[in-house]
Amino acid sequence: MDSNYEPNTLFATFTLNKLAVMKKKVVLIQDNEDILDIMDQVLEEEGFEVTASLTTEPIEKLEEIDPDVVVVDEHIKGKKKGSVVIEELKSDPQTQDVSAVLTSTSANLPEKATACKADDYIEKPFDIDHLVEVVKKNT
Repeated sequence: MDSNYEPNTLFATFTLNKLAVMKKKVVLIQDNEDILDIMDQVLEEEGFEVTASLTTEPIEKLEEIDPDVVVVDEHIKGKKKGSVVIEELKSDPQTQDVSAVLTSTSANLPEKATACKADDYIEKPFDIDHLVEVVKKNT
């Protein structure tokens, strides 16, 4: 082998490069386009691969997307509230292990998050550092 790398160094370099390519995936569903755009931009800058939407359409494609975490607002557009979406995810054997984070301006968000079995919650208005911290903790 005509290389300047020792075998262990080559393996370590390959492993680090492979890990750098494997971004954590986030499905982000919010009720407000401006908030969605800000959250999307912040998370992408932090190295996450984000599927962002104003609808629950990505929930129907979870098997295909294979996210590490789903971040859903309580007041999303459509017939279901975010807590119902999370409750359904957590009661389905195929998606129960996907981390779920509920977001809202609601005063009783901690109770709603617990009731729907969310792994965490983010109160709005939110601090950007807190958003990143919660998503990292749940991926």
